[in-house]
Amino acid sequence: MYQFLKACLLLVLLVGCGKKVEKLFPQREDITQSVYASGTIKSRGQYEVFSKVPGIIEAILVKEGEEVKKGQEIIRLSNTVQSLNYENAKQNAQFNSVLTNKEKIEQAKMEMELAKSKMENESSLLARQEKLWEQEIGTKNELDQRKLNFKNATTLYNAAKLKLDELEKQINFQNSQTSRSAAINAVNMNDYIIRSQIVGKVYTINKQLGELANTQAPIAIIGDANNFYVELQIDEFDITKIVKGQKVLVSMDSHKGESYEAVIEKIYPIMNERTRTFKAEASFIKNPEHIYPNLSAEANIIIQIKNKVLTIPRSYLIEDSYVLLSNMEKRKIIVGLKDYDKVEVLKGLSEKEEIAKPE
Repeated sequence: MYQFLKACLLLVLLVGCGKKVEKLFPQREDITQSVYASGTIKSRGQYEVFSKVPGIIEAILVKEGEEVKKGQEIIRLSNTVQSLNYENAKQNAQFNSVLTNKEKIEQAKMEMELAKSKMENESSLLARQEKLWEQEIGTKNELDQRKLNFKNATTLYNAAKLKLDELEKQINFQNSQTSRSAAINAVNMNDYIIRSQIVGKVYTINKQLGELANTQAPIAIIGDANNFYVELQIDEFDITKIVKGQKVLVSMDSHKGESYEAVIEKIYPIMNERTRTFKAEASFIKNPEHIYPNLSAEANIIIQIKNKVLTIPRSYLIEDSYVLLSNMEKRKIIVGLKDYDKVEVLKGLSEKEEIAKPE
């Protein structure tokens, strides 16, 4: 009776009161070590469109899903006040231009030439009077009067010349100043016309006609319709394993059952302190069909691949370094690469030794 109970207890321990123990032999298979990362599909060059100035939306010139060229107008804001400012600036620039003030300059030149002629004439009369004085002809008073006349004529000439110089400087300054003001207003006018910065597709328009556009909220989203990549979030514990050029297998809920190849193209060298992750970009080797920005994705970044190595299922591994043989002996093994399903066995087990799945 004692022997029967002992056998029954052993049977319970081994097979769980009738439950069959799963067993198998190690297999030689390829095994891949990879790092998991969550991700988001992005369009190449994708950016949020902001207005440089606040204003009421006067016209929306494109539709969502429409392809646009670089520099193409997409939205126009009302700019009545700015338009008036621009017209005023143009009129000021025209009024103060050198061409418009040409007559003033010509008048000042004529006055200077007249003063110069008078000065030269007085100089000639003074020289003649001085010769007469040397010959004791004339009076000292006549000579002094000639000298005074020459001095006054010289002063008038210098004053006319200074007036011309100051007028030219003033006109040139005003011309330059008002021209710059007109140019600035012209640039400001362009701020009321929002253009696409790239060749791409309009994915979203966030505003409607008559709504206020400000400088803080995006008006639209535009991106390349033919070039996509995956923006990955990689855990800080895995980032040291990631390098440019590594192969990435990408899956998406929108494309169930499909896997797409990509390559790590860029790794951002700063961690997001809130999520404790690093950002990386992986470019598709071939763009999936019917793909859109902001789709969620999952990725496995391939770190290492080994071919035809001895493997066992991960579910058969105990405490990361033991297996249970079919005779219920617990044995220590040395493991290598791991993936989600399999573990590489380096030492401690042969492919002829059967193992049991632990409960």
